[in-house]
Amino acid sequence: MPEGDSVHRAAARVHQALGGRTLDRTELRVPRFAAVDLRGRTVVAARSRGKHLFVVVGPDAEGRDPVTLHIHLKMEGRIHVHRAGERWRFPAHTVRMVLRAGDVEVVGTELGLLRALGPTEADRAVDHLGPDLLGQDWDADASVAEVVRRIGERPSRTIGEALLDQRNLAGIGTVYRAELCFLRGLDPREPVGAVPDLRAVVVLARRLLVANAERTVRVTTGDTRRGRELWVYGRDGKPCRRCGTEVETFRLGGLADPDEPSDSLDRIAYRCPSCQPARATLGPSPTEENL
Repeated sequence: MPEGDSVHRAAARVHQALGGRTLDRTELRVPRFAAVDLRGRTVVAARSRGKHLFVVVGPDAEGRDPVTLHIHLKMEGRIHVHRAGERWRFPAHTVRMVLRAGDVEVVGTELGLLRALGPTEADRAVDHLGPDLLGQDWDADASVAEVVRRIGERPSRTIGEALLDQRNLAGIGTVYRAELCFLRGLDPREPVGAVPDLRAVVVLARRLLVANAERTVRVTTGDTRRGRELWVYGRDGKPCRRCGTEVETFRLGGLADPDEPSDSLDRIAYRCPSCQPARATLGPSPTEENL
């Protein structure tokens, strides 16, 4: 599943391609919204909120309400930006959205969610999310304190599950969870109540996403060479880059609570048994200086 930085970049690409331009072809290939016609309307903005992407389209010629396209990529979704008329490099049956303005076209394939919302619905669409790690409204004090409060409300929950819960903080997926826990010396299965410094975890989470917001290749090690960008994610059975211990994987999360969000489902987690011991009391790692 694309994480907050990936969606942030996708929104930036869409905004650069369509912002301020009038749409002359629109297709929403989902049954509920297939009849929505946005031709003749101007794209006001494209923005992200955590893992959610919004394309705001202005009113039509008669002044009818603006429309906001609410997109979630889920596991397989992709946003493609190319010159109009170019041959698609993906199967046509995977296309869920087409937005064209003159010589540029934006296509969404295999989108997990695509909705056309009115202004009121759009405002409420992500009310449930915690502070956005890449949000322009992020406050170094207030936002961090709010995330710490939300996570701390369930001290018996694992820190790994808490970090994936978008109601606590928006933007983290399995990659950043793995790297963040490694950098903080935390076993992802540790209960929140055993984490020695939740504030430091949140501050580092923000730092990681900001560092990668404009990068095409995600890097947490400070080494941009191919295959050396990440500490533990994707390294099952390989030696830890710091100590040489074999990296292990396990599943974390589940369906015990039907009211849990989809991000609380069973996901893969990574851990170096030496660098991330149970009930870790490690402070900030010197490794963080490489970000």
